[in-house]
Amino acid sequence: MPETFHVDVFVVLLIVTAAVAMTVKWVKLPYSIALVIVGLFIGVFHLLPPVKMTPELILLIFLPAVLFEASWNMDIAELHASWRPVTALATVGVVLNMLVVALGMHMLAGVPLPPAFIFGAMVAATDPISVLALFRKLGMDRHLTMLLEGESLFNDGTAVVLFKIVLAMVLAGTVFHPTATIGQFFVVVLGGATIGASLGYAASRVTKLFDDHLLEITLTAILAYGSYLLAEQMHVSAVLSVVAAGVVMGNYGSRTAMSPLTRMAVNSFWEYTAFVVNSMIFLLIGLQVQYDLLLKYGLQISVGILLVLIARAVVVYGLCPFIGSRQHKIPMKWRHLLFWGALRGSLCMAMALSIPEGYRYKEMITITTFGVVLFTLLVPGLTIEPLVRLLKMTVSDSRQEQYRVLKARLIAKKRSLAFLTSQFKSGAISAGSYEKLSAQAVSDKETIRKEMEDLHLADASIKQLEEEETLRRMHDIERDCLKSLVKEGLISEEILQKYQAEQDVKVAEQQDESVLLEEIEQEGQDGSGLEKEAPVTTLETKEAGAS
Repeated sequence: MPETFHVDVFVVLLIVTAAVAMTVKWVKLPYSIALVIVGLFIGVFHLLPPVKMTPELILLIFLPAVLFEASWNMDIAELHASWRPVTALATVGVVLNMLVVALGMHMLAGVPLPPAFIFGAMVAATDPISVLALFRKLGMDRHLTMLLEGESLFNDGTAVVLFKIVLAMVLAGTVFHPTATIGQFFVVVLGGATIGASLGYAASRVTKLFDDHLLEITLTAILAYGSYLLAEQMHVSAVLSVVAAGVVMGNYGSRTAMSPLTRMAVNSFWEYTAFVVNSMIFLLIGLQVQYDLLLKYGLQISVGILLVLIARAVVVYGLCPFIGSRQHKIPMKWRHLLFWGALRGSLCMAMALSIPEGYRYKEMITITTFGVVLFTLLVPGLTIEPLVRLLKMTVSDSRQEQYRVLKARLIAKKRSLAFLTSQFKSGAISAGSYEKLSAQAVSDKETIRKEMEDLHLADASIKQLEEEETLRRMHDIERDCLKSLVKEGLISEEILQKYQAEQDVKVAEQQDESVLLEEIEQEGQDGSGLEKEAPVTTLETKEAGAS
């Protein structure tokens, strides 16, 4: 670990993140934004020794963990349904962003074209962590969430590739050759994705050889950092290598080679790792502020902020009319959120810091990048929720939330009844006590069931939510069963893979059909065509199966 990031400082920062996490339970403020604000406060009053962000800290230690956790949890079926807009935004969108920002910085701020193109490539990478957390909290449409998350994951890779190509050309003083540059771009991008997918598949096969959650957690950690380091050694996209490895391991390895308990353990490990890493990143961003340099480059920062917004508008409003599909359109309200929710974060800072020290424009690029990152985190980051409510896009999910609470209570009551019965059968309690407690529990259970039935009558979407949760859980149970049969030698691996492919197609078709029906129904009511389905969490689908 770099000398500028000592263990004692790390422990203090960890205490700060825990305190902020507890505070935001009562203060209505996005957790990541709150960390930036606290970091700014600590930095202004010098409450801690100086802690510097370095490219090694971000790129080699923090970034693989964040990318792997996000891609591990990404649903391949939903990603496949959104592949066209995600691909367009993460490739064409990145190039357009760079061109608009670079030319604007040259014309409006007087920045020479070479450093302007370096800056344009850097700020093309989006980092909407706090926006995604808000979308999930509000139950926003899962396809909108996938658009923002998928674009962020993949444009991290393409933006880094573009930045390295532009930086190498600028430092070497070579002339831009479109054919060679485009060819190099695709070789690096596809090479990274291929390496990551291959390693993810190999790790999935190795995982089948044992069932030990500690070993399998270790294997996923090796996969996350190993795929990054190997891609770096092969001079291809390390970011896309980690993303591809995570997607394959999360959708193939975790389903075919891990037991449910192991999968839960791995999920918990990466969930906590991502929490700590993201917390450190946002806190460190706040600690990096240097007000004298911000004032020195105030013109470049102001122009940079304006151009980042203009470039994002060009990308979103220019591409979205052409990249949607019949099942998954991109309505105008979605475009507003895609435009305003494209925050910038630590990856931009890491790229800026990785510019060689001898480059004369490094300070200007680094400080301007920091100013842009700070603006997007604090302004769009704090105003995205009011925008969601202004656009009236919050899901009217009070009844769905009530249904989930009732379902959880019903499951808990059934389990307590099962425990009570086992205690009676084992002789731990008397018949009189059992009859009294059992009668009360049964009465409570029936009351809950009656309230759930009333919700079904009051809101037709409850039935659809219930059916989708149950279908997903049934699908998981069937796959786990077939996986066990493979281990017992009763069926072959090929049969399991064929079944999984068929089931994935069926699930995707059912989702597309439900989306289309909702759009038709919604268009008949208010013409919006927006899907209003709350996302299904892993815990809730498991509990649906338990009931």
